[in-house]
Amino acid sequence: MTEPVASAEAAIRRRVDDAVKAVRVKDIDRIMSLYAPDLVAFDVVPPLQYVGANAYRQRWQETFAAFSGPIDYEVRDLQITAEGDLGFLHSLNHVKGTSVQGQKTEAWLRWTAGLRRIAGVWLFVHLHVSVPVDLASGRAALDLQPV
Repeated sequence: MTEPVASAEAAIRRRVDDAVKAVRVKDIDRIMSLYAPDLVAFDVVPPLQYVGANAYRQRWQETFAAFSGPIDYEVRDLQITAEGDLGFLHSLNHVKGTSVQGQKTEAWLRWTAGLRRIAGVWLFVHLHVSVPVDLASGRAALDLQPV
């Protein structure tokens, strides 16, 4: 028997909420518990792709270590679609904090993710985080904000 769509979307929303809470307090084990072992992630920093949750764990450890305190993290305009054992979402995410060097950091990111229900648990199997690029300068457009 398949889970009703509304129930699946609510379960995925709870996973997103868990991710936000984990990022805010820099809880590496909590964030990693949300990923399938065969996760594929495309992030804003090199390399082009991370294959496997273990590879992405290191990315998160480096991110958490770069901030001196908690990370202010918000998911906005979240849209979720789910059917059967597959779910898809996209949102605009706002991240802000202070680096270990004391520099204030703030950016809006575009986030797309795919989830699969594995043994009854929704896990992220694909992540794509990006920022727009100014093609004239070749630089990331980090000063954009949602309308």
